[in-house]
Formats: sequence, C-alpha cells, structure tokens
Amino acid sequence: MFDLTLSALTATALFALATSITPGPNNTMLLASGVNFGFRRTLPHLLGVSVGLLVILLLASAGLKQWMVAHPQWHEAMKWLGSAYLLYLAWRVATSHSGAVAAASESGKTPRPLGFWGAAAFQWVNPKVWVMVLGFFSAYVPTGAGVAGVVLLCLLFSAVNLPCVGAWALAGDRLSRWLTEGQRRLWFNRSMGALLALSVWGAWVG
Repeated sequence: MFDLTLSALTATALFALATSITPGPNNTMLLASGVNFGFRRTLPHLLGVSVGLLVILLLASAGLKQWMVAHPQWHEAMKWLGSAYLLYLAWRVATSHSGAVAAASESGKTPRPLGFWGAAAFQWVNPKVWVMVLGFFSAYVPTGAGVAGVVLLCLLFSAVNLPCVGAWALAGDRLSRWLTEGQRRLWFNRSMGALLALSVWGAWVG
C-alpha cells in the first residue's frame, strides 16, 4: 500500500533526528522558554513547532516545493520576513526576566511564552525548517512512494521531531533552578538572544 522499504523509513527517521535535535532557532527558543516558563507552560510552543512542520511537509508534498522554486521572489520575501521576525524574537528572549519583566510588572502585564499558533506560524519563516523540508524531499522521499507513502514519511518526520524539540524545553526546565542564582539567568537569556540573532546571519551566508 505504501510502497516503502525499511531503509526508506530508517533514513527518514535518522534525517529527522539529526536535523531536529541539533541547535537552531526552534531549539534555542524552546531552551530559553523552558528556563523562563517551565516545561508545562512551554508545551503549546513545542507542539506548535512539530505541527507547523508537519503542515509544511504535507503542503510541500502537494506541490508547494515546486511552486516555491517557480516563484523565487516569494522565497526571498519569506527570507526577509523570517530574518526580521527572528531579530524580534532574539530581542524578546534576550530581555526575558530582566528589564522587560520589570517593565511588564510595572504595567501589570505578565510575560507569556510563545503559544501554539505563534510557534506553528513561525515555522513558515524559519530558515532551518526550509532547509530540512527541501533536503527531505530532495534526498529521502523515494520516487515511487505514492501519496500514502509520502504522507506516512511526513508523519514519521514530525513524530521524530516532537521528542527532539521537547528535549530542549525539558533541558531548559531542569536548568532553571541553577540559573536562579545571581545574574545567571540574565546572562543566559542574553546569550540565547545573541545566538538567535547570529542564526539570521547564518541564514544569509549559508
């Protein structure tokens, strides 16, 4: 029915593991969110990452990839939009539980983690996600997989992605206690913000 071999499934799972567990904008943000808000409050964020990725994978299998290749101006526009949004998120992370929190407390507003829909929408402008998606369809989807087979591979990719990104949020949650002493959390957030900002540069030179 699916016209897939065990080697195709294994290759997809390994590619998903390698690309999902390594550092990138999503994992940097999830690590910072786990530190500042805890694992439970970060759950909608990490679910939005994997579901957003799945939607893009399914749309790419339906022809989005070919459309993007035929209309490079849209890819360029998304790259600019993604860069601007990443810089905004970098500032947001860098100021989490520091000056921004003090200002929020004075205004009566409580800082909140990125939600499900925000995380899902972010995948559209995340440079690493597009590298993952294009690499996946170029090298890991067999030519004769069929519609059902491609959908199965997309589901497998997203299923592997979820625990990988979840591990970063959980690591942040576990790291949170150690970062409560002195200025550790302040400098952690600034470092995560700097890494996100650097990822913008990496997207343009890569």
